[in-house]
Amino acid sequence: MSAAGVDRAVLREVVETLAPLVRRAGSADEHRAAEWIAERLSRAGAPAHVEDATFLDGYAPLIGGLAAVGAVAGVLGQTRPGRRLAVVAGALAAAAIVDDVSNGPRVARRVARRPTPTWNVVAEAGDPDAERTLVVMAHHDAAPSGAIFDQTLQRLAHERLPGLFERADTAVPVWWPVVGGPALAALGAGLRRRRLGLLGAALSAGSVAAMADVSRSPIVAGANDNLSAVAALVGLAERLRDAEARGDGVGVRVLLVSCGAEEVIQGGIHSFAASWFPRLDRETTWFLNLDTIGSPELVSIEGEGPVVMEDYSWRSFRDLIERVAWRESLPIRRGMRARSSTDAVVPSRAGYPTACLVSFDRAKAMPHYHLVSDVPENLDYDTIARAVALTEAVARELAGDAAQTGVTRRG
Repeated sequence: MSAAGVDRAVLREVVETLAPLVRRAGSADEHRAAEWIAERLSRAGAPAHVEDATFLDGYAPLIGGLAAVGAVAGVLGQTRPGRRLAVVAGALAAAAIVDDVSNGPRVARRVARRPTPTWNVVAEAGDPDAERTLVVMAHHDAAPSGAIFDQTLQRLAHERLPGLFERADTAVPVWWPVVGGPALAALGAGLRRRRLGLLGAALSAGSVAAMADVSRSPIVAGANDNLSAVAALVGLAERLRDAEARGDGVGVRVLLVSCGAEEVIQGGIHSFAASWFPRLDRETTWFLNLDTIGSPELVSIEGEGPVVMEDYSWRSFRDLIERVAWRESLPIRRGMRARSSTDAVVPSRAGYPTACLVSFDRAKAMPHYHLVSDVPENLDYDTIARAVALTEAVARELAGDAAQTGVTRRG
């Protein structure tokens, strides 16, 4: 599969049409984006529809509130009457943050928030009667900005320590200080270590400030994160349509899915899972998530973990993608792990073979990530085109593997 055959004009059309919409999770513009994407996928030969979904809002305000509990606990722990309360409050706040950012039961959100509407787009392409299904995922909402997303320190580290930086393939755990603040406040109170408790209070106060900044920051255009992947869905739909017209179909069923409310730390994907997972056999279904694929180097990450790292289910699928990439002269980087979260974690935890394609520059950064500079003119459309070509080649590989083995079970 050659990336040269991917129509860059189509990719630009998608990104430039949707970028002006202020696609905050659950907003009217996010709904407009979902409706447009469904219509555009249908025109590209993949009949699509918009599915109503819900999510539990929160993210910055909720986590900021939990961090504030940690700050108060750190102060209370300095007094004898307040120590016991500080231990309980700090420990519960730390546990609630871990639960929330790690896509756990999200007890705090369920108590503090009501379900909010969002919208998922689902389209079908390829061979609808094939036994194997490849689900290609993206998301169409956009994130708020904030000072914590500034990349100056990361780029400075790359310039000053290039050798060390190159060997580090796991991202910095940015959520650890957020969890650590309330945890240290509780520990300091329990051990009667004043300095430890004050350190926890200080870390928690910093987290409160950071989350407050995110809460009041504008929603970015989100060209790279994640209109780049939405454009890839449309580009892939057109290639699959043209292949079917030539009598050269991919031989698998392809679901093209764009979820809403991903930027609140996974929203619409949970509704998709509730609706679709019972219909998707784990033995004959693969998930490929595309997220922020408009930077210079295409990367297949091994896993993700805001607090505890977890590799995606079925490494053999990621190995298959790598083999196909190099065979088709569409090289990808392997071995890297993310400390942010993506929608890929949901099918992975459900036991589906899962992979996630992202993109970096030489500083191992996603340029303009969650910054107001994440606009269409800063995208690398060649990388998006490579992702489209690679996804089509992976679909064909899955079909070819099934034909050779004569079975549908993955090996």
